[in-house]
Amino acid sequence: MTGKPKTLRITRGMGKQDLTLAQTATIFLASLTPQDRELAQQEVNKFVHWYGTERPIDRLAAQEVASYAGRMDASSANVSKRLEPVKAFLSYAKKEGFTPTNLAVHLRVKKSSPKQGASKKGYVEKFSLTPQGHQELKDELSALQKERLNIAEEIHRAAADKDFRENAPLDAAKDHQGMIEGRIRQLETILRSAVVANTQVATTIVALRTTVTLQALPSGEELRYTLVNSSEASPAKGKLSVTSPTGKALLGRRMGDVVEVAAPAGRLRYRIEMIEG
Repeated sequence: MTGKPKTLRITRGMGKQDLTLAQTATIFLASLTPQDRELAQQEVNKFVHWYGTERPIDRLAAQEVASYAGRMDASSANVSKRLEPVKAFLSYAKKEGFTPTNLAVHLRVKKSSPKQGASKKGYVEKFSLTPQGHQELKDELSALQKERLNIAEEIHRAAADKDFRENAPLDAAKDHQGMIEGRIRQLETILRSAVVANTQVATTIVALRTTVTLQALPSGEELRYTLVNSSEASPAKGKLSVTSPTGKALLGRRMGDVVEVAAPAGRLRYRIEMIEG
């Protein structure tokens, strides 16, 4: 670290809870020295663009952050090093009060054990999906397969620059390609072994595939989630995994029940206002 880092004030009239990922990244990068900013900018910008520049920073879920490292090529020796600027960015966001928790702790590269892989040889995990969830995964796969062609063209154009030592566009395109290919493989695996469940669900209790309307206590904020399997989970789209802390707390409960969920920020309390099939 050299030089004195800059400080960028939040625009008047804009609260900490109103900041987007792009705005938060701008503030973070401006706080770094020129040397550190140059090293961090590319990886932070890739993270921000992956989840959407206009996405509110305080709406970023821990589960989404945890999945980011999995989208990168885990066999690459420099994955951990490339994640360091993103971790610093997320830690800064918590320190400045832009996020309620430190999301950096969820950004880890998962390493599979050779023994574990050998013991699961031949085993195919079954995924239970709703008809809607199955179609959404098929649509995502189709979109990514089309994007794969665009990325190949980007790499071809970037590779035309013979100075590979400082070819940032080529590096960015290859990183993007690795993320896309990883997600395509994951989706293909899920869809190959998916079991689409069309059974009706009771609406008197919270169960898989029910939609639950909650009221946060004591704030009164209204939340709405559909409980799904982990393979369909997407908190940003209101799809909550039944294996998540909140999902586990809700299963089997009835309308009017108050549930408590242990979270990093403390114990959260919700009242079940409505259950829909």
